[in-house]
Amino acid sequence: MPLSGPAVPPRKGNARQLVVLLHGWGANGNDLIGLAGPLQSVLPQARISSPDAPDPCEQNPAGRQWYSLMERRPERAREGIDRACDMINAWVDSELERLGLDEKALAFLGFSQGCMMALHVALRRRRPVAAVAGFSGMLIEEESLGREIVSRPPVFLCHGDADEVVPFAMLHSAVDALGRHDVPVQWHVCQGIGHGIDPESLGFAALFLKNAFASS
Repeated sequence: MPLSGPAVPPRKGNARQLVVLLHGWGANGNDLIGLAGPLQSVLPQARISSPDAPDPCEQNPAGRQWYSLMERRPERAREGIDRACDMINAWVDSELERLGLDEKALAFLGFSQGCMMALHVALRRRRPVAAVAGFSGMLIEEESLGREIVSRPPVFLCHGDADEVVPFAMLHSAVDALGRHDVPVQWHVCQGIGHGIDPESLGFAALFLKNAFASS
């Protein structure tokens, strides 16, 4: 089944950008669609879409997951990641065509597992997107990135130094790995913030996306 979820049209006129929000494990598209207001205060002509992940969450059936966190077999875990990647790409391609936009007008913003998927998808899309912003995530499948990376969009990562779910050290691991693969990356440490998105960091991310769209 194709992905679906809540979306907010641009504040004025036709969409000139598409910002795709990818939610975390056990949540759904409604969890992030509230970010549309702050984002559109900086990007008034952006359509903000927040699709639901394809599968019910194993530990919270009311929520969704992009891939299993319970799978211990690496090959099966990768199958789940690749399946989600294919579904996100297919949905994004359809949305871009429907809106009459191309990848220069596309950005991802992901939280937690959604951040992991945003990085995984964007670095492997044949045509580079404008930017990726990620919160409280990490770089997955790093060992295969060297042979799979085809795009190097600018990346902005935020992580709370009090994150109790995804260790704060994952921020620096991701920054180091992206740098080794020549991906332009900026980062921000959210002082005293746990596993979440604080308003200040969201504002920084919105400005980052605005500048990336202007440069693409």
